[in-house]
Amino acid sequence: MWATAVGVARVRALETERVNALFRDPLARAFAVAGGLWPSSPAPADDEAGRRRRTAVAFSIVIRTKFLDDLLRQASASGVRQVVLLGAGMDSRAFRMDWPEGTRLFEIDTAAPLDFKASVLRQERAVARCERITVATDLRADWPAALAAAGHDPAAPTAWIAEGLLIYLPEDAVEALLTRIGARSAAGSRMGLTLGSRGVIERFGADAVPGSAASLWVSEMPEDPVGWLAGHGWEAESHTLRERAAAYGRPIGTPARGEEGPGGLISAVRKQRATSRRPSPGHP
Repeated sequence: MWATAVGVARVRALETERVNALFRDPLARAFAVAGGLWPSSPAPADDEAGRRRRTAVAFSIVIRTKFLDDLLRQASASGVRQVVLLGAGMDSRAFRMDWPEGTRLFEIDTAAPLDFKASVLRQERAVARCERITVATDLRADWPAALAAAGHDPAAPTAWIAEGLLIYLPEDAVEALLTRIGARSAAGSRMGLTLGSRGVIERFGADAVPGSAASLWVSEMPEDPVGWLAGHGWEAESHTLRERAAAYGRPIGTPARGEEGPGGLISAVRKQRATSRRPSPGHP
């Protein structure tokens, strides 16, 4: 399923070509070409509503990319020098963003996408703007041990990014992931999450094309995401896709059913290590 990461790269490549792009990702097109999704992507044989939904998902990818870019810049400005990308896919932030001296960026993913990515990076002669460390492991395995072996320091603040990941994980896996993140997060750590907005599985999943990304979505944002993350020891802010899009100068109108993408955006700060956690409020 990691091939969906190439589809995300294609969306970022298209955004990069806009005059008023919200970000520039010079490597995104190379990933899309290598994955066979450029200049065009094979479209499923579905109806007009399905095409509108795919457009909405693409829009959500653009907005979440900008949101998390800003979060990482704020984390760097606060003194954070460790970044961990969970399920990194074709993320090229190590190459396209400016990083303070001493920044170490860890990319966690399975070997297949990391190998594919490495081949494209070699072809493009890409040079990272920080110390980039790949960690080939499955998030269902003991990834904290692999991250520690790669040099991550849990005593220093970390910026954690889980972009386009949690929507594919069942509730127990999401809870386990957050518990593991918390155990390796010093005070001052930051976290950026994207989640499926409430009702997105009903809107998108009911008639999703088998094998498509939407057909694999299983998790949505809890009713009280701020309270939920407080139980994990984080002070969080929750944002909607619509709210952030308007702030970025890309306002969206009132969408028809199924036309607004999966747009739950979370930023969080770790104030202190949590010794215990409360039940997750309203998590589906």
